[in-house]
Parts: sequence; structure tokens; C-alpha cells
Amino acid sequence: MLIIPAIDIRGGKCVRLFQGNYGKETVYGEDPAAMAEKWVSQGARFLHVVDLDGAREGVPRNRTAIQAIARKSSVPVEVGGGIRDLAAVEDYFSSGIERVILGTAAYSNPDFLKAACDRWPGRIAVDIAAKLGKAAVSGWTEETPISAADLARKCEELGAAVIIYTDIQRDGTQKGVNRRDTRKLARSLKIPVIASGGVSTLEDIQALLPLEKDGVKGVIVGRALYAGTLNLPEALRITTTEKA
Repeated sequence: MLIIPAIDIRGGKCVRLFQGNYGKETVYGEDPAAMAEKWVSQGARFLHVVDLDGAREGVPRNRTAIQAIARKSSVPVEVGGGIRDLAAVEDYFSSGIERVILGTAAYSNPDFLKAACDRWPGRIAVDIAAKLGKAAVSGWTEETPISAADLARKCEELGAAVIIYTDIQRDGTQKGVNRRDTRKLARSLKIPVIASGGVSTLEDIQALLPLEKDGVKGVIVGRALYAGTLNLPEALRITTTEKA
């Protein structure tokens, strides 16, 4: 199972939000590229980068910082936040990004999602954030009437390669991943699921490992790494030991 450090960027800085609330922000660094290098030096094999300004405003706002990460990173990088047209997707891929994450656009513009998946097969992920089972969009600030599970299945049909599933009420809380809903979602899909939201300790990682057989192939870790409650090398060691 991949342990994927999260680098959330707002105003060019590396931050974390609490439950997706833009008013509850903690700044962890002035240089996102340096943060990316830190996680790679500790063994990260994949990085998850989000343009928080872009997610809320509907257009990429932190391209410079994200492109700096892509240039310096020796491991694959996935990026999401405000990507609403094919030009933005192509811009990121031409900058060295490995995978692009669509969120709001996957819900509001399924034709765009399909076009992106057709043009770049295997390289488009969809981030589905759930609040009480319903999908939320626009930087998680707007709830929709569709269930997260139904949206995930629809995105799979349109060609999405990966689903990133976040329980908003767990995100940033360090209360553990919502394993029940994550497992249920993964079992309903054929494509891989990456869990997100709530990881706090090594025990949380350990508890997730059995879900790999259900299709949960990775977990995104944010605040726990920055706050120091989870040590990345130790988490990576657990996954290696379990696999062995």
C-alpha cells in the first residue's frame, strides 16, 4: 500500500486545513518544493499536491509552486485543484506531473472527464469528498445531492483510473480513516481507491492494510506527518513488513 504525503498549497505556502475549512488553516512551510524534497528523502514514492486556492476559485492559482515540485521531484506527482478544462490538464502534464486529479469538474462536467480520460488513459484520478455520504465540490464547500458511491461508479464508467476518497469529517482531525465507507466504496469498484482523511498514527496505517485486498491501494497522509504524530519511514516500514 502506498503511503502518499500530501502537500496542500494556499497562497504559495504549504498548509493544512481542518475538515476542509479555509478558516482553519495551519501554515507548515513557506516552500512547498522543499517540503516535497523532505518527504522524498524520507522514502515517499508518490506525492499528492493540491492547489487549495484553485479548488475554491475554479482555476489553477499555484502553478509556479507546483511546477517547482514537479521539476525537483524524483518520484511521481499527482495534482488537483481548480482543473476544469483540457488546457489545464495538458499544462500540468507538460510540466512533468504524472497524474491529474479532477474533483468538481468530474461532477459538473462529465463530458470533460470523459474527454480527459480518453486523451490521457490511466492518468486521470477523481477526488471524491464525502460529507455524511454525499459528494461535496468546490473545495469541499458545496454539498451535492449525489452520493459519493454513485459518483464514483459514474466516474469509473467514464474512464477514471483511480478514485481518491475522503471523508470530510475525518480530514485533518487525526481520528483515523473511515474504514467502513472506504472499504464499501472500494468493493463496489474495479479501479483502485486511495483513502484520505484522518490518519494520525502507525496504528491507523496498520488498520488500513487489510483493505488492500478490497482495492484500497494507497493512503494520503497530511497533518499527521506535519504535526509529527506519524513518522513516514516507520509507516513505510510497516507496509514493507506486512507485504513480506
